[in-house]
Amino acid sequence: MKQLVLVFLGGGFGSVLRYIIGKYLNNTGTGIPFGTFTANILGSLLIGFILGLAAKNNTLSQNQTLLLATGFCGGFTTFSTFAYENHLFIKSGDFSNFAIYTIASFVVGFLAVFLGMYLVKLVET
Repeated sequence: MKQLVLVFLGGGFGSVLRYIIGKYLNNTGTGIPFGTFTANILGSLLIGFILGLAAKNNTLSQNQTLLLATGFCGGFTTFSTFAYENHLFIKSGDFSNFAIYTIASFVVGFLAVFLGMYLVKLVET
């Protein structure tokens, strides 16, 4: 039961922070949902760092990992909103922004996870 509460609390905080970032950075004028992009990239960086810490010498406990990685990062990042925003690009015929947003999200997201894990190595040495 404690583990469920940790995931619940982390997810709540992550979701609220994502909402705030989206509210201020998602701008219909530019066409690109920068808030969602920012949340997903920061979340990717954080989960790489958190899981890197957890893997290295058991720096984080299982409960801390659940709170931070599963809960916070799970609530903070959003694949469903990403998919919906891409649906809107396709529906409106905006294939250029669809391609830019999709490719940038995947490439930068993967790089952010690797960067997070790499930063753990730098901090720990």
